[in-house]
Amino acid sequence: MSTRKLISSTSKKSIHFHKIPPTILNSLNWADNNQTQSSNPSLTPKNPSILATNLIKSYCESGQINEARTLFDEMPERDVVAWTAMIAGYTSFHYHTHAWRLFAEMAGTAAVDPNEYTVSTVLKACRSMKSLLYGTLVHGLAVKRGLEGSLYVDNALMDMYATCCDCMEKAWMVFKGIKVKNDVSWTTLITGYTHIGDGYGGLRVFRHMILEEVKLNPYSFSIAVRACASTGWLVFGKLMHAAVTKHGFGSNIPVTNSILDMYCRCGCLSEANQYFHEMSEKDLITWNTLIAGYERSDSSESLNIFSRMESEGFSPNSFTFSSIIAACANLAVLRCGQQVHGGIVHKGLDRDLALANSLIDMYAKCGNISDSQKIFSDMWHRDLVTWTSMMIGFGSHGYGKEAVHLFDEMVWSGIRPDRIVFIAVLSACSHAGLVDEGLRYFETMVGKYNIKPNQEIYGCVVDLLGRAGRVNEAYRLIQSMPFKADETVWGALLAACKAHRLVDLGKLAARRVLDLRPNMMGAYVMLSNIYAAEGKYKEFAKIRRTMRRMGNKKETGKSWIEVKNQVYSFVVGDKMGSHTEHVYVVLDLLNGNMKEAGYVPDLDCLVHDPEG
Repeated sequence: MSTRKLISSTSKKSIHFHKIPPTILNSLNWADNNQTQSSNPSLTPKNPSILATNLIKSYCESGQINEARTLFDEMPERDVVAWTAMIAGYTSFHYHTHAWRLFAEMAGTAAVDPNEYTVSTVLKACRSMKSLLYGTLVHGLAVKRGLEGSLYVDNALMDMYATCCDCMEKAWMVFKGIKVKNDVSWTTLITGYTHIGDGYGGLRVFRHMILEEVKLNPYSFSIAVRACASTGWLVFGKLMHAAVTKHGFGSNIPVTNSILDMYCRCGCLSEANQYFHEMSEKDLITWNTLIAGYERSDSSESLNIFSRMESEGFSPNSFTFSSIIAACANLAVLRCGQQVHGGIVHKGLDRDLALANSLIDMYAKCGNISDSQKIFSDMWHRDLVTWTSMMIGFGSHGYGKEAVHLFDEMVWSGIRPDRIVFIAVLSACSHAGLVDEGLRYFETMVGKYNIKPNQEIYGCVVDLLGRAGRVNEAYRLIQSMPFKADETVWGALLAACKAHRLVDLGKLAARRVLDLRPNMMGAYVMLSNIYAAEGKYKEFAKIRRTMRRMGNKKETGKSWIEVKNQVYSFVVGDKMGSHTEHVYVVLDLLNGNMKEAGYVPDLDCLVHDPEG
């Protein structure tokens, strides 16, 4: 490798990264002139191999991964440190496939034995690729080379198994085999349990960590608080909140953000809001956490918090916009969604895949399917969520044929559909009356893709057949299901019976719904009206007495509309608000026009509720 060439290349690129350390420059001169230029011991020249390895690290730290690889390839001799530096560089830039290939070359063709740092680094790549096969191969190599027992290797093995496996059994086996555990070992195990959704398991490990008197750190508390949030039990969260304060981590932002998120996920927004205002320091994650928490239950307040965040000088990122787009979709406020879209473009985030997917969904829910389609068409890259969002949008607007065409196009592009995609295309076929197409996709799902239908899929097919009037066929499908139908499936059949006035089957469906969900007031109403229509007033009175004892009423339906940047909501019989007078004037005109046109309202016994 030419040292002069290396120096020339370095000088040309010096403006892009940090100044080269004097030790390396001195070694370059020594390699070129074969003599020492300085008597200073701190500037003692190094071996060219060590020099090149240091330069590889410098390139990687400066973001010039390609230059690092070029230098690596030019090295006449490469020891384990050089290989590890290059593998670590790829891993730090999320080039995990490159890291794995280089490791395979190192262990195979180059026949260089890895050390503990090499193994722990490549295990991180295996974890990120979620490749249990590769991770297991590295584990075997570590055992063969006598590297098992190194704390670096064991902690990395735990992390890999916790991420790549469906359960924590293998990670737990590695943990038990560690003779001297550190805080990283314990925290890795807690993280593994929490990420697979076993918050209770994570909390049990955290409890043992305390009993073993392991030194606690902010990250261990942060992940333990997340475990509390995943359980949904506020009492655990409050205990953890108290423990955080006791151990002096109450001002650590990652920890306080986790506590805030815990309150939001437990549905305690008042406590979350109070804690938010008590926090001595906030960052963008703090605001994003509160915005996302309110988006799930109070989208209007989520938008208000977003406005306050910007007024206090915080600039939104892609996560902020994702939550705000969802809030706009929940409220169906198109103008607000368009303004947020403009902010995304202004920030240069319009090529963000997750945000583009959210915008497709938002525009569809706000009634603007053409803009959803435009975003979809302009996207340079699409994933499964992209296609699914667009299909759901087409289906909700009654464009069943477009959804079907999109599904076929997605499969042709090489993307394998999952259960959610089939739910989307089946729902689209149902709303558009494409019964045969829907049944064909149902058969394809089972026969070609080997996806077992769940309750929701069966509900879609029952709805598909029911809307087309093939109610008895839908009932036979329910009887043939490999498991008992839930209230969703029976509810779909009940809706079909109501639409096609099938009293006997409707009675059966209503009773099945009530057996599974006794508090579903709508089913009681339908069943009582069926009895009234049949003249069975004794049964009718019995159902009504049951309803009165329950003290429940049908959930009030609410509608809303956006007019001149103002959202107006309505419920049945609503007389409040200055706008209602004008609304009822228009309604009276519509009623008059309907009567003149000869319209007769449908007062079918399955729908009418004399007490509603």
